[in-house]
Amino acid sequence: MTNRKNISAYILTLTFSLLMLIGHATPAQAQLKMFRLEKDSIPFFRGFQVSFDLVGPAMLLLGDRGEYEGALRINLHDQWFPIFEMGLGRAKHEDDEVTHLTYKTSAPYFRIGMDWNILRNKHQANRLFVGFRYAFTTYKVDILHEDLIDPIWRTKVPYGLKDMSCNMHWLEAVFGIDAKVYGPLHLGWSVRYKRRVAHKDGDLGNVWYVPGFGINDKDNLAANFNVIFDI
Repeated sequence: MTNRKNISAYILTLTFSLLMLIGHATPAQAQLKMFRLEKDSIPFFRGFQVSFDLVGPAMLLLGDRGEYEGALRINLHDQWFPIFEMGLGRAKHEDDEVTHLTYKTSAPYFRIGMDWNILRNKHQANRLFVGFRYAFTTYKVDILHEDLIDPIWRTKVPYGLKDMSCNMHWLEAVFGIDAKVYGPLHLGWSVRYKRRVAHKDGDLGNVWYVPGFGINDKDNLAANFNVIFDI
């Protein structure tokens, strides 16, 4: 009889302890539920961003090639950012010492892709992202030379080619940061690895510069510094 009383007392004690644990766990579960509701309550569509690159214009100002570039990026839940980029690439390169050729081109280029915000707290104002782009351009090139002198007739003979049609398709891997400065204003930079996938260089072979891609090669590295506005 004593053993039965002890067993009954043990069962009652265990039951009471379990009820107390459940009672203590309920507020924590409620808080977790509230956190999940708060997290899910953030809208999926969070607006747009427009941005302008400052590196390309600086290259044009200081050198013989560069770009004017802008972008439109859609903010989906502060995590996914579909993006469309468009620019105008220009070059005027004169090789006076070796070939005496002048290379000129000016053409638009286009990119489309996606950025992912990889920060754990993705709803904060600053972002760290990785992304990809598909890009293409169709452009025309002038490769000109000063007139040659005919060795027999001693007359000037034009040399060069104007409006040579070219195109290129390439892919880009992107890593970047953008940081909130004040209100809707952000500043950001990105590093890009570019890989050529298809191209047509025209009748004279390898061209010197491709709008949006840079110096013509199989791959390329580039950087952007962007002024960004949230809309």
